[in-house]
Amino acid sequence: NLKSKQGDVTAAFLHADVEENENIYVHMPRGFSKPGKVLKLKKTLYGLRQSPRAFWKYMVKKMADVGMKQSNLDPCLFVGEKVICICYVDDLLFWARDESDISKVAIQLRDVGVDLEQEDDAAGFLGVDMVRDPKTGLIEMKQTGLIKRIIDALGLDDGSVARKLTPSSGDPLIRDEDGDPFEGDFNYASVVGMLLYLSGHTRPDITYAVNCCARYMFNPKKRHEIAIKRIGRYLKGTANRGLIINPNKLTEEGLKIDCYPDADFAGLYGYENPSDPTCVKSRTGFLIAICGCPVLWQSKLQSETALSTMEAEIIALAHSCKELFPIMDLTQSLGQSVGLSVSPTTMHVSIHEDNAGALVLAETIPPQYTPRSKHYHTKTIWFREEIQKRSIKLLKIATQEQLGDMFTKGVPTKVFEYLRSKIMGW
Repeated sequence: NLKSKQGDVTAAFLHADVEENENIYVHMPRGFSKPGKVLKLKKTLYGLRQSPRAFWKYMVKKMADVGMKQSNLDPCLFVGEKVICICYVDDLLFWARDESDISKVAIQLRDVGVDLEQEDDAAGFLGVDMVRDPKTGLIEMKQTGLIKRIIDALGLDDGSVARKLTPSSGDPLIRDEDGDPFEGDFNYASVVGMLLYLSGHTRPDITYAVNCCARYMFNPKKRHEIAIKRIGRYLKGTANRGLIINPNKLTEEGLKIDCYPDADFAGLYGYENPSDPTCVKSRTGFLIAICGCPVLWQSKLQSETALSTMEAEIIALAHSCKELFPIMDLTQSLGQSVGLSVSPTTMHVSIHEDNAGALVLAETIPPQYTPRSKHYHTKTIWFREEIQKRSIKLLKIATQEQLGDMFTKGVPTKVFEYLRSKIMGW
């Protein structure tokens, strides 16, 4: 159980020095004016274009001075011997096994000139509330305030509005160029932006539906208005729920990381206009979990046209590996700070694939390949080599247990509720 503290840098942009090769002059404030004289800035001010960058350089240097090294994998992450810090502009979030270690780092930052105001435990960060259950000790990440704003923006705050059990219908959401025009009195792009922030942080259950709506931000039709309001109706019924963090796979064997890639082959074919190249695109969906806790998920159309179900699955597998490998490296770099012995031998990584052809190709040692993959196998060599070097297990999984399935298509209600319970804990 890690301890946490929040911090805020007071008057952040006033900390950094103006670079020596820059000459910035300002008029004297009232009461200090002298005819023919101006002031030369030594410190950055709010309103200067270079202030954010200058402050960030300042924070990186001060963090290094107190033993907090900037991560090579995430520039906003600083790792010390016993403390982890996430820095977002002037908001800091500290994590450590012992609260006294956080206090030491905070005192050291003040000693080197950072005007840091230490706040309470991390009850929320960047709009995400972290609520700990006193009985079970589980943390539920929520964005209740943002959900309320979305519901209000869509005009669904009336108590008589019917709720939906799923965020999307079973049919794909098409462009519908000749459909009825958009009639809503809300800003479609603004609502999509809020939904993207929500789905990317605490609500993986709406990721597929939101990504479908996001494709039509610049020319929405009546069909898209109905689709985005359906998401709002679903959120209205689950406004007080979020992502439950329940680590359940941290055993004596070590840390367990699971990746669930999936693909929907040409899911828009037969629905979208045949003259639209998008109609033959497949969709990638995947989820990556550490100790059973989802940390990253995505749903997006593939940029290239797959010629078979196997190829679509391989493209999805390759895309998930682009995210999986850095997460493995990041987890290893954080292990010492949180008191975990994380190494290639104690970190058990598994990729769960439900397509037999993709599984065979992924397990084939490069430069070998299967006969049906000869026209695209060279694009798979990079991640197949990494799978071998990193000793990642490739496991066959039943389709009904494939967590990535919820990110590729609108699944039936029973299937959706089952996958949601596996991913989000409710």
